[in-house]
Amino acid sequence: MTELNAEAADFAAFRDIPTTTLADLLGVEQVMDLGIRPLWGPVPRLAGPAFTVSCPPGDNLMLHAAVHRAAPGSVIVVESGDLRYALAGGNVCAVAQRRGIAGFVADGVIRDLAEVRDLGFPVFARGIVPIPGVKEVTTPFGRPVRCAGVLVGAGDVVVADEDGVVAVPAARAGDLLTAARTRLAQEAAQTLDDWERAHRTRIEEILRARGFEG
Repeated sequence: MTELNAEAADFAAFRDIPTTTLADLLGVEQVMDLGIRPLWGPVPRLAGPAFTVSCPPGDNLMLHAAVHRAAPGSVIVVESGDLRYALAGGNVCAVAQRRGIAGFVADGVIRDLAEVRDLGFPVFARGIVPIPGVKEVTTPFGRPVRCAGVLVGAGDVVVADEDGVVAVPAARAGDLLTAARTRLAQEAAQTLDDWERAHRTRIEEILRARGFEG
């Protein structure tokens, strides 16, 4: 297997890892805020390397350009924060899907939700607005962006599902994948009765340590 194919296999493997498991392992710093959500559902879990884009308020030029430059399997991650103008619509999502892009994670809004839903193209964003942005400002691709409070670098693994969006730093991806698989295997081997006993013991220990009586 070539190095590129091995990396692709690793990215695909993250589709089997819930964001809740990754959040437990990574902490809040790598979890995007709750305003970023799937815009249709039920949405399949999205996982892939980040292709990072920065769009100034009201402008969507670089996201539209990224659709023609991001490699297949990429998750286009957009820093914007603007809620007044749409970053993309149905045709842009259709072209992205045709080119093999896995999905969008955008700190902003899109439009044409019915078209996007019918396509089955995963978009995690802040919502919908009908008016499009302009196309005027160029910014470099591949620089770190801040999306919904999380700093995301090009090539970081972005995983998104109905519970939220997590960015796994590229340098830690292999270790995190191993740790996540281990945790999931342990959880699968544990019955609810086992979990309940362990949970009650832990909670009672915490209560006693804090002097709670009742």
